[in-house]
Amino acid sequence: MTETQRRGEESPLQTDRGTTTINDAVVTSIASTAVQEVSGAEPEVDTGRGGGSIPGDNSPTMGELFNRVTGSSRGSRGVSVEVGETQATVDLTVTVPYGRSIPEVTQAMRDNVIQRVEKLTGLEVTEVNITVKDVFFPEQ
Repeated sequence: MTETQRRGEESPLQTDRGTTTINDAVVTSIASTAVQEVSGAEPEVDTGRGGGSIPGDNSPTMGELFNRVTGSSRGSRGVSVEVGETQATVDLTVTVPYGRSIPEVTQAMRDNVIQRVEKLTGLEVTEVNITVKDVFFPEQ
């Protein structure tokens, strides 16, 4: 039973006049953007380099630059969602900047993802699970 149902309210997505369905891709885009809004955090992007990069080389590939600029779905890697009729769960794999408190950054990400997804879609976010895959050293 959702929070909305417990309060005796109807879901904004299911009304007597019709049903609104939110695709996974919509929630993925919103969650990815919400993560990026948290200062210094970003969803993990699989470069496909398989660990073959030069040690210390944190420069993005041309594909990564293109995806960041265009907002391509490839830039949404690291965000996995499951969307039901009225609820959604989000799984994130992220990198955080060295020197930042991981619990503080992940809580800020979790709060922002929940707020953005719920406000923009009307879905209830039941979980935001976060895996911190790596830390990075911000360029100065």
